[in-house]
Amino acid sequence: MTKSDFQSVDGYIAAQPEGVRGKLRRVRSAIRNAVPDADEMISYKIPTYKLRGRVLLYFAAWKEHYSLYPASGRLVAAFGEELAPYRSSKSTLRFPLSEPVPVPLIGRIAEFRAREIGEPAVSKPRNPGTKPRRSS
Repeated sequence: MTKSDFQSVDGYIAAQPEGVRGKLRRVRSAIRNAVPDADEMISYKIPTYKLRGRVLLYFAAWKEHYSLYPASGRLVAAFGEELAPYRSSKSTLRFPLSEPVPVPLIGRIAEFRAREIGEPAVSKPRNPGTKPRRSS
């Protein structure tokens, strides 16, 4: 089976090097314990969790780290310096495979993302001088 043929998170984890599997199981468990109603699936060829049809979190294994996506600006601001060692880009958190899995932190990240998803989307206010668009 190639890396793109994963049918489940179990399959994804099983295909990783032996030393990585336990860490990924702990990441998975932290997410599932924090947000038990999240749907688990493979999307974009990596483990994905959705809540009410919206992406909660993805995770992926790499050669020397595993990553969590997406780390929203609000999430990064809320967790502040606690995430500083793990930030690699605007929306990616990288956790070194050489360090213990920060299970409580990952659980809190999942809970925060669940709250973000639960909030109603805020639409931009229309310029008062414009008329609403009509569909043709």
